[in-house]
Amino acid sequence: MGETAASAAAGRRLPRGLWALPPVAVLAPAFLYPLALVVRESFSPENGGAFAAYGSVFASRSFREALGTTVWLAAGATVGCLVLGFVLALVIAFVPFPGARAVARFIDVFLSFPSFLITLALLFIYGSVGLANGLWSDVFGVAEGPFRFLATPWGVLLAEITYFTPFVMRPLLAAFSQLDTAQLEAASSLGARPARIVRRVILPEALPALAAGGSLVLVMCLNEFGIVLFTGAKDVTTLPMLVYGKAILEADYPAACAVAVVNVAVSVGLFGLYRVVSKRAGA
Repeated sequence: MGETAASAAAGRRLPRGLWALPPVAVLAPAFLYPLALVVRESFSPENGGAFAAYGSVFASRSFREALGTTVWLAAGATVGCLVLGFVLALVIAFVPFPGARAVARFIDVFLSFPSFLITLALLFIYGSVGLANGLWSDVFGVAEGPFRFLATPWGVLLAEITYFTPFVMRPLLAAFSQLDTAQLEAASSLGARPARIVRRVILPEALPALAAGGSLVLVMCLNEFGIVLFTGAKDVTTLPMLVYGKAILEADYPAACAVAVVNVAVSVGLFGLYRVVSKRAGA
């Protein structure tokens, strides 16, 4: 008995750093080692020096445009997902209607869908030969319909909001399920209108869930590749698309790795900034 207690006490006295070794050992071959190879390749001295790849990348107009497009698409999609996800989660959680539970369960299934599947669904509806253009042509007797926005940045933004909104709704629905309904009843009995109840009672409780869902969507949008590819938006080049073009189409692996390193740095940086802002906001 004494030896068991002594062993347990010794285990509690182990340095905290040692507890990090098991997860590091698991992540090293699957993530850290490939990441290290990418970083090393980005500093390859074969093409004029260790920083030659970064110099050529930063000097290129395509990189600057891709960086700006990536950031504004990710930020716009995150804001859209937060607003739309909050509204839809409110309706599902607090507006009684037949099938509300089935819709909530479908959201869990939706999270398992690949992003390109949602994009293909939008193409079937709003594509150049999709249902909307076909219906327009049949009704007005014209050769082509007016819907061409899917191949633009706005089409990519719509596809990302459509796909990533459930990633915000899921934590919100979990937070709403734990909300004390007595607070809502008390506010309502005191004459508070629904908008005031949402602003003063529901929204403060939802801020942590909004921060969690928003940070996840932000990181995923920064690194999204399939949606941009399947919309066929040729004029929309994000950092992941630029990595693909440098590596596959141009066979410029140092430049591709340099862009990938920048993409990772931007993702981590914006994620950290988002977390700081959300904490200061009380989330």
